[in-house]
Amino acid sequence: MNALFQPNTTPFATARPLAGARPARRALALAVTLIGSAFYAPAWSLDLAQAYQAALTQDASIRATMAATAARHERLPQTRAQLLPNLSLSASRNRNALESTTPNFFGPPVTTNRNYTSSNEALTLRQPLFRAYQMADYRQAQAQVDDADAILERELQNVAVRVSSAYFEALFTAEQLALVLAQKTTYTSQLDAAKKRFAAGSGTRTDIDEAQAALDLNVAQELEARQNVDFTRRQLQTLVNQPIDHLAALDPAKMTLTPPSPDRLEDWTERAETGSPEIRSLKAQVETARREVEKAQAGHYPTLDATLQWSRSDSDTVTSVNNRYTNKSLGLQLNVPLFSGGYVNATVRQALADQERAEQALEALRRDLGVRVHREFRGVTEGVLKVKALEQAVRSTGQVALSNRRSFEAGSRTLIDTLNAEQQKVSAQRDLAQARFIYLISRVRLQALTGGEKTGVITQINGWLTP
Repeated sequence: MNALFQPNTTPFATARPLAGARPARRALALAVTLIGSAFYAPAWSLDLAQAYQAALTQDASIRATMAATAARHERLPQTRAQLLPNLSLSASRNRNALESTTPNFFGPPVTTNRNYTSSNEALTLRQPLFRAYQMADYRQAQAQVDDADAILERELQNVAVRVSSAYFEALFTAEQLALVLAQKTTYTSQLDAAKKRFAAGSGTRTDIDEAQAALDLNVAQELEARQNVDFTRRQLQTLVNQPIDHLAALDPAKMTLTPPSPDRLEDWTERAETGSPEIRSLKAQVETARREVEKAQAGHYPTLDATLQWSRSDSDTVTSVNNRYTNKSLGLQLNVPLFSGGYVNATVRQALADQERAEQALEALRRDLGVRVHREFRGVTEGVLKVKALEQAVRSTGQVALSNRRSFEAGSRTLIDTLNAEQQKVSAQRDLAQARFIYLISRVRLQALTGGEKTGVITQINGWLTP
C-alpha cells in the first residue's frame, strides 16, 4: 500500500481509469461496477461539495467546537454585568415574643410578656466607579471570545481538509483496486497464453510458472486493495454520518493544473501571518494572558462604588416597638487593600510566566506555519510539474508494455520482460493518480493554512469530478 495521505492510504469504489493502455479500460469499468455493487448496499451518491456540507452539520468534533464557542461568548455579558449598576431588594418580617424581667426592691421581680411584629425593607443601588479587576476581566473576556471565534474558524478550515483528505484517499484506493483488477485480467490472459504455447510446443514451463506467480501475487494485492477501499470509505462515512454508495470520481480531462495565485511564496506566508485562524487564536491567547496580569495586579488597587439606598423598618429593636423609620442614603464606598501575605505578588509572577509561555507559543507557531505554508505551496507548484511528467510516463510505459507484448508474441521477448513492463505501466498509473490527489489536497491545505475562502477551492475541485 502506497503512502498518499497521513495517517492512512487506501483504494476506493467509483474511480475512473487513468490514462493508459486500451486493453485495461474494460477491466477498469468492470472494477467500478464490482466495487459499487459487491461491497455496499444501496445508499447515497456523494461528491466533494456534498461531503463537505454534510460534515459541517454532522461531524461531531465541529459540533462540539460550535457549542464551546457559544459557551465562551457568554463570558462577555457576564463580565460586562460586573461593571453595570446592581439593584437589590431585601425584606424581612418577624414575629417576636418579648419577655422582660424588672427587679422589684419591695417584692418579687416583675415579669412582662409582650408579643409584637417587626419588619425591615431595603432597596439598594450600587454602581461600580473604579474596579481594576473587573475592567481587566471584561477586556480578557473580549480576547477569549476572539480566541473562540478563531478556534471555530480553524476547525471549519480543518473540516475542509479532513473531508478532502478522506475523499481523495477513497478515490485513490479505488484507483489502486481498479489497476489491480486490470492487472489481474492481463496476468490471467498471459497465463492462458503461456499454457497454450506450452501445449503447442513453442513455450516453456518457466513461462507458465512466472505468469502463475505474478497472478498469485496479484490476488494478494487485490485482497489488500479491497480492505483499503472499505477502510477509506468508512472513514468518509464517519465524517458525513451517512452510508455511501458511490463517490464522484476525478475526471482528468476537466482538471486544470495551475500554480498558486499569487505565485510568490512570500505572499502566501504574509497571508498566513494575517489571516491564519491558528495565528489569530494564539494572538488572542497572548492578549488573554496580558489581561490576566492586569487582573493579578488589580489586587493592589482600591475599589470605589457609588451607593444609593432606601430602607424602612418597623419595630426594629426592643426599644423601638411600634415605631417606624424610613431612611434614604447616597454615598461612596471605598475599599483599600493593605496586606494579603504576599498573595497578590505571587499571582502577578504566575500571570507573567503564563504570558511569556503564550508569547513563545505564538512565535513557535509563526515559524512552524511558515514551514507548512512552504510545504503546501511547493506541493501545488511542483505538483503541476509532477502530474505532467507522470502523464507522459504513463503514455511511455503503456507503449513499452504494448511493444513487449507484441515482441513476446513474435518470440523476441520473454514473458518476464512482458510482466515487468506491465508492472512498470501500472506503477506509473498509480503514481499519476497519487500525484493528482496530492496536488488537490495541497490546494485545500494551502487555503486552510492562510485562512482563505473555504468553499471556493472545494467548489472548484468539485467541478473536476464526474457525477
